[in-house]
Amino acid sequence: MLPGGPVAGGGGLCLLRWLGLRLCSRRGTLVCALLWFGSWLFLNGLVLVHRSILSDYCTDDKSKRILQRLCLQFGEGSVTGDMCEDLCVVGLVEYKRCLYYENGKKVIEARWRGSPVILKSKLENFSSYEPLALLDYQDTEEELSPLDVVFYATLEVRNSLGLAEDDEGEDEGGGGGNSSLARIWEKKLKSRDRSYSRAELASLWSLLQQEEYTFLRVLQDLSTHVAKVLGSCGHFYAVEYLSAGHAWDQNIFSLEGVEVPGPRARWSSREKVQRIALSFLDMVRHFDHDFAHKLHLCDIKPENFAIRKDLTVVAIDVDMAFFEPKMRDILDQNCSSDDDCNFFDCSSRCDRDRRRCSAVRRNSNLQVICEKIFRPWFSPTLLGSKADLPLQVELQRAVQECSETEGGGVEEEDAAGEAGGGGHSVHLRLLSVLTRLLREGGASGEEGGAWDEKGHTALNL
Repeated sequence: MLPGGPVAGGGGLCLLRWLGLRLCSRRGTLVCALLWFGSWLFLNGLVLVHRSILSDYCTDDKSKRILQRLCLQFGEGSVTGDMCEDLCVVGLVEYKRCLYYENGKKVIEARWRGSPVILKSKLENFSSYEPLALLDYQDTEEELSPLDVVFYATLEVRNSLGLAEDDEGEDEGGGGGNSSLARIWEKKLKSRDRSYSRAELASLWSLLQQEEYTFLRVLQDLSTHVAKVLGSCGHFYAVEYLSAGHAWDQNIFSLEGVEVPGPRARWSSREKVQRIALSFLDMVRHFDHDFAHKLHLCDIKPENFAIRKDLTVVAIDVDMAFFEPKMRDILDQNCSSDDDCNFFDCSSRCDRDRRRCSAVRRNSNLQVICEKIFRPWFSPTLLGSKADLPLQVELQRAVQECSETEGGGVEEEDAAGEAGGGGHSVHLRLLSVLTRLLREGGASGEEGGAWDEKGHTALNL
């Protein structure tokens, strides 16, 4: 044994142990660094999720704060409306829950004087709406005359609906000639016998910047197929409470709460569905012909419709509804294929020579309703043993043809009295089959009445 051997060996062992510890500590440092970096990413991810999703989460606390802020503005005299007193002073508006909140759009369920209503606003804050520029030039104490308001409000309504003055026609009558939608608003405003305050003008202007409000306000006097506007306060407006449809429900609409008086109370669920289908057909005909321009629904899904107690179908979300002139502007865009010419449920064809989408819609409200609502309703799977009955088979074939017929709108008859297109004949066929099914089922033939409760007027904001 060499002198000092054991010492040298011990020193080597100590050196190896020291190196091992150093290696472990370096590995530990690396692990710690990775853990720290992962934690940092996780926490930043949570912050991002909170900002992008949770900030838009529909909470009761945030909804109540928004309404409280609105009431403060009412107390200061900045806003007004026929609902403000009940909401902010008397306490006749009872908050129930938040239904929807995204990108500032707020939808709240409440009870107003004991009746359920839906409160809506496109933006949560009153200050987010563009102020009426005219107010900047008005003396603080001076009030605008009704004629001034008529002028500016009519321009805003036309702009919101996408209608130029020339588009509205000259016929002041009803039916297909009631083209002057903005004129209807104008007549209501002209009946005002006193001037408008600044709070009234500011509130009205915030409402007119919400396309859905303008649609519902103008159309509710012309159609039973749109939700009724019942009142407003500042930038929030109240519409009648109706339970929306659901894609997961085979009947789409909840039929349990429908209390139809008289002989109709004996209708089965299937007969009620058939009656609702007839109401859809009536809505399509109405939207195709009863205004100066066809009204296009570009977001057709169960959630955007509801039914009243008389089984009338009601469009409750018209954010994606456009009259013909605006529809043409939307579709008229650059393209390389037909896929570039789809705007939700509204589509046209691509002219590859011009590389431009046709401004004319190739499908129709009826076609999309047949595809998305009637086909699931009247499928052999849901009909079960009744699927092979002659009328049911005829209905299935008519629905199939309807869903495949391009441009299947409810066309007018030509001068010779001939059907104006495939859409007209398909509509008549569906109408005939559904009517025969109801008659065969022993249903009463009486029509459901329109919802005639007095609604919110333009002058009450």
